[in-house]
Amino acid sequence: MEIDATARPIYQRVLVKLSGEALQGDHLFGIDAAKLSRVVQEISGVIELGVEVAVVIGGGNLIRGADLCAAGFDRVTADQMGMLATVINGLALRDALKDKSIPAVLMTAFPIPSIAEQYDRSKAQDRLQEGKVVIFSAGTGNPLVTTDSAAALRGIEIGADIILKATKVEGVFDDDPIKNPKAERYSKLNYDEVISKRLGVMDLTAILLCQDHDMPLRVFNMNKQGALQRIMLGEDIGTLVQASE
Repeated sequence: MEIDATARPIYQRVLVKLSGEALQGDHLFGIDAAKLSRVVQEISGVIELGVEVAVVIGGGNLIRGADLCAAGFDRVTADQMGMLATVINGLALRDALKDKSIPAVLMTAFPIPSIAEQYDRSKAQDRLQEGKVVIFSAGTGNPLVTTDSAAALRGIEIGADIILKATKVEGVFDDDPIKNPKAERYSKLNYDEVISKRLGVMDLTAILLCQDHDMPLRVFNMNKQGALQRIMLGEDIGTLVQASE
């Protein structure tokens, strides 16, 4: 995507929520090198605009807590395993960014000192101001809490201008667009509508956190080349969720 030399981003600091599936590719499991490269390319386009980028990453491409519970694992243990899976994905993303000469740091919600920095709000903000991509892994460090909630929490803590939730569809719809081709996309929603319509944009805890702290959220298709960069430049992509006007 060619950038207008006079174009200026509308955001200074953003938090991108990536699911583990964003790294999965066409396989049922693992990290796909081509998908990882695409994610790095998208983040690079935002960095080129001078925007500070933080990332919260999931682990569903490696471990699904629901599947483990169904197989007989204790829920807390399953969630702990899932948190470790996000650290693996974070390591992969960090090194892939560094391979493209994009400085990045991985932070974990609980200490793993030989692998990553432990999350510290002030340090995270410092790293962002230094121009580094900050990757948050291990969720909030607590079981029974989703990475959606971790994204809302970290976005609020670091003072992000917006949370950008990457999905494989074009935004938020009134029905499942994969099953129903006639489903209609919402361009804008407020948080009350998301809750009352039970739209499943993020889990309820995450939505309430964003609502309580007036944190806007945009849901978009990460598979569309240049989508992140175009959002930075003010294009109406996906679905914007924000407080009622």
